[in-house]
Amino acid sequence: MSSIDEIRGLRIKKLALFKKKGVNPYPAESKRELYLKEAIDSFDALEKGAKEGKMKWIAGRIMSIRGQGAIIFITLYDGTGVFQALLKKDVLGDEKFDFWNEVVDIGDFVEVQGKFFTTKRGEKTIEAQDWVMLSKSLRPLPEKWHGLVDVDERFRKRYLDILMNPEIKDIFIKKEKFWDATRKFLKKEGFLEVETPTLEITTGGAEAKPFQTHHHDFDIDVYLRISVGELWQKRLLAAGFPRVFEIGRCYRNEGSSPEHTQEFTNMEFYASYMDYRQGMEFTEKMIKEVVQESFGTLKFETHEAKINLSKKWERITYVDTIKKMLKIDVLEASEKEMMKKLDELKVKYEGVNKERLTDSLWKHCRKQIVGPAWLIDVPKLVSPLSKAKPENPLLTERVQLILAGAEMTNGFSELNDPVDQAERFEVQRKLIKAGDKEAMMPDDEFVEMLEHGMPPAFGFAYGERLFAFLADKPIRETQMFPLMRPK
Repeated sequence: MSSIDEIRGLRIKKLALFKKKGVNPYPAESKRELYLKEAIDSFDALEKGAKEGKMKWIAGRIMSIRGQGAIIFITLYDGTGVFQALLKKDVLGDEKFDFWNEVVDIGDFVEVQGKFFTTKRGEKTIEAQDWVMLSKSLRPLPEKWHGLVDVDERFRKRYLDILMNPEIKDIFIKKEKFWDATRKFLKKEGFLEVETPTLEITTGGAEAKPFQTHHHDFDIDVYLRISVGELWQKRLLAAGFPRVFEIGRCYRNEGSSPEHTQEFTNMEFYASYMDYRQGMEFTEKMIKEVVQESFGTLKFETHEAKINLSKKWERITYVDTIKKMLKIDVLEASEKEMMKKLDELKVKYEGVNKERLTDSLWKHCRKQIVGPAWLIDVPKLVSPLSKAKPENPLLTERVQLILAGAEMTNGFSELNDPVDQAERFEVQRKLIKAGDKEAMMPDDEFVEMLEHGMPPAFGFAYGERLFAFLADKPIRETQMFPLMRPK
């Protein structure tokens, strides 16, 4: 078996043959008249036209070459379909046929002009009357049956991974449908699509460690956003837009896992005059419609769990669930009692403040919930932007969808009390001073906006994690080009 360098060397020599013949192996112009799918769909008419002497140009990458002597069959692929072409020496003529054999390889892009016909085996085929090289490949494609096996190599050469693996390509087609269906649903429901800053002076909308960079013109440090403009979208509610949403990239300078990556796409919307109870009904309908549109089903086997989204989603409470599973009340327990419980469970945790300990206990319990289930009544301590419940100020009107032991979405009756918000930001400020790298940065200008007045509203978010879970893939597998360390 030849090495890559040897194959590349031979193909570079073939480039010299093009130069000798005065032919450009990388022309800008193409005569292609039909996508291959169009050729397949309109084949009967094309075949009829061929009998009348009509010819068409098609083009694509050569995926296979077979035959010998005076007859060659090739398979072309252009991303829309696969089509067979036949090259015959007595049709093309000696010069064009022999030149083909000298310079063409699997992986090259070519265009072929010819007549359409059906072979004795019933295969739709074009008989070439002429051909042109569109792009000469210098490196071979991966071996058809094994492709790229090494995960690192697959992600680095994603273009080959997608080309050789139809399943991978299908993931990205479904993902495009997922976001398209999301966008269409929200616009149908009267939401305005907006764009908000990705560079921020303070990161808002989540608790996460941000990426930091320097703005040279202003000579200030700024951060890449960790949410899809939560505090900006709420400003738009105050500005008089009743419903807004954004689908965009977020960045969190944290660890990687099958469920987490540092750069990802999320959707967030904010709806005036909607609370979390109405929001649960609204988003349950939304998710079911979006998932059905993109996956064609509401039943999934993922992460070793069977999930049926078509049924009515149950509702479970945060504090009662932990109390039931672990026999501890996170509202009443001290930090020492929480740490003792976590040690008993052999759960690793970072930080010894009550917020982080509460979150660690919940995450242990969450892993045991299959769902679909709405988590409600989340403690105020771990929900700095959510409105408190009137009947119990220690809890909030926050809602999250749980699937296969993981949080898939996040929603709130949004906090619009400026005094309450300022107090909660002060708690976060103290956490930051104490060394908590994930605490939320206070935004005094946001509080000022609230003092001008913001209507009651429901905010909601979901993103790539939901899609990846339903596809039963690690999140990096559902990203076209995940970040890689340089070689």
